[in-house]
Amino acid sequence: MATTKLSNLLSLCKDKRAWLALFAGLALTFAYAPFNVWPLTFFALAIACYVTDMPSPKQAAKYGFIFGFAWFSLGISWVHVSIAQYGGLPLPISLLLMALLCAYLALYPTLAFMLASRFVNTPWQRVAVLIVGFAIFEWLRGKLLTGFPWLSFGYTLTDSPLNTLAPLIGEFGLTLLCVLVGGCIYYIWQQRSAKPIMVMAACLLLLYGADALQDKPKHSDKSISTLLVQGNIQQSLRWEPEQFWPTMSKYRDMTRPHWHDVDLVLWPEAAIPEIEDFANAFLVDLDKAAAFNNTALITGIPDYQLNSKTVYNSLIVLGKKHKEDEQGHYQYLHTNRYQKHQLLPIGEFVPFEDILRPLAPLFDLAMSSFTRGERIQHNLIANDLHILPAICYEIAFSELVRDNFTERSDILFTVSNDAWFGDSHGPHQHMQIARMRALELQRPLIRATNNGVTGVYDPILEQQHTIAQFTSDVLKTDVQLISGYSFYSQYGQKPIWIVIALLVLSVTISRIKSYLFSRFEQDLL
Repeated sequence: MATTKLSNLLSLCKDKRAWLALFAGLALTFAYAPFNVWPLTFFALAIACYVTDMPSPKQAAKYGFIFGFAWFSLGISWVHVSIAQYGGLPLPISLLLMALLCAYLALYPTLAFMLASRFVNTPWQRVAVLIVGFAIFEWLRGKLLTGFPWLSFGYTLTDSPLNTLAPLIGEFGLTLLCVLVGGCIYYIWQQRSAKPIMVMAACLLLLYGADALQDKPKHSDKSISTLLVQGNIQQSLRWEPEQFWPTMSKYRDMTRPHWHDVDLVLWPEAAIPEIEDFANAFLVDLDKAAAFNNTALITGIPDYQLNSKTVYNSLIVLGKKHKEDEQGHYQYLHTNRYQKHQLLPIGEFVPFEDILRPLAPLFDLAMSSFTRGERIQHNLIANDLHILPAICYEIAFSELVRDNFTERSDILFTVSNDAWFGDSHGPHQHMQIARMRALELQRPLIRATNNGVTGVYDPILEQQHTIAQFTSDVLKTDVQLISGYSFYSQYGQKPIWIVIALLVLSVTISRIKSYLFSRFEQDLL
């Protein structure tokens, strides 16, 4: 048995396809922020198409898994920063947990490559089924076990010329476009044919033509002055009770010099670490200060409701709801609030907590027993602005964000605390994801974080202003509002799924024709 395993390992080490799959998966990380070498996505996928172009679904699965495991191992390596630093686990155990997570995520692209190997006869069918497979399994990756839709291919195009298609087909459509281009590049090389080039050109012309027919959102004649506050509170101090007042005072003191000349003040996730009901006096004073200066403040705060024993990760509005208000009217549990819906496993809730919590500090972190808010909630209203909120991890769920978009939504606002992940590429990927949401919905993005990346992004001008990471600082900037609605904001992913259904129908009909023709030939013989 041991000899057989060693023989298989040596065989794998000599396997050129395995090394190519590993290289392609690792290279994908550099297509995302902060590296942004976006063309790598197409070539990595072309290599993945080559190594999985096998007659046996089992062989395709092997190389697809290697590709997927490498893709996620380096791409989300920042997760291990939080596990290693705050998890309280021995290094071998923490590495094993990361390996299990990456192996689980690698199953989704593996199944897509298996599907393409099993149900195709021709190159065009294989590309079509790859697109269908990635559509199905990437969608499932964002749904099963609460979902983890991080590192979808489309995010690599956030700063590419193809980002102009985001308001039309969204990141989901861009992901499938990456698969199409990668598959066509492979068949251009394999067949030395111009047909794949024609297919790519036809699809891009069709998309750009459809985009040209749209009434594009434009800047309105209204702009607002905003103040973003980045406290840079150490993660180890955030939930220490003796640090609650120093943290709250720091945010208040950083804001005080700017009250009088901004329309909107934004604080990050849990900037007020004290439970809302216990911070009443501080919140009332803050509410009065904002109202007196004709502005509004949105801040993150935990809300433990004693009667129901539920805890929410919340955003609340203080100060003026409408400009004509003479004063603020803060009261605990007022309705102008947002409660996080998409909770982060382990960080905000612990599955099987009776079993897991005693095992290690990783499963018993402070503030890891939150309650899920409603999926659809009202936009926040602050100083006559309708603000579409998303807390931290939620911004990666495009359907959730879009489902909360309304015709009156003025601004996309997201808060986070990425101090868990240190000086890794995780926070940069997070900001890239947020900017893609702004491109899809064509609304200005405001992102307030504890230690970066805090910033403002204009999806029309594609301009970004940020505060340096790991600093205590404020960003005061004007934000130009946008009027009009993108195609994606109105229809979401529905048109993409219609195309997927048509591809399935086309491949099915083609295979039936091939089967009937082969039977006909056999009968003649």
